[in-house]
Amino acid sequence: MLGKPAGEDRARLDGTIEAGEHRFAARIYYADTDMSGAVYHGRYLELFERGRSDFLRCLGISHTELLARTPPIYWVVRRMEIDYLGAARIDDVVDVATQPRQVAGARVVMAQTIARQGRPLVRAVVTAALVDASGRPQRLPARWRAAFRQVEEAAIDPARPRSGVP
Repeated sequence: MLGKPAGEDRARLDGTIEAGEHRFAARIYYADTDMSGAVYHGRYLELFERGRSDFLRCLGISHTELLARTPPIYWVVRRMEIDYLGAARIDDVVDVATQPRQVAGARVVMAQTIARQGRPLVRAVVTAALVDASGRPQRLPARWRAAFRQVEEAAIDPARPRSGVP
């Protein structure tokens, strides 16, 4: 089937948001590893990027929508702090988790973790911002701020209903 996956396939591809956290599973392939057989450190950044992109997709925020705006706006990583705690290896299945921590103006701070069987391998705190083509910050639209805050609040109180967040 060509085109966008539907239903269960889409959830499997995009991951899920539960209790204030977006999660998706990823397999480690040969191309992800260095000559020692461990995941090359730069590949973790790619997994974190996929986690943030799929988190946004689950919130109804798409990169293609940003580019279609007049003028277009873009997500950029402004800051990233990373702690490498262990190594994933070929054929491992890792979980990539993303949690919004702070939403303000044009930026979002997110905590991210890559774990294998519940054991954290890499942790990061990422500050992402919306900018225009000239690099000037652009405020997050109100609908997006509300979606981020709803996920943030669910992390504080997982029993709270999450209406509006897929």
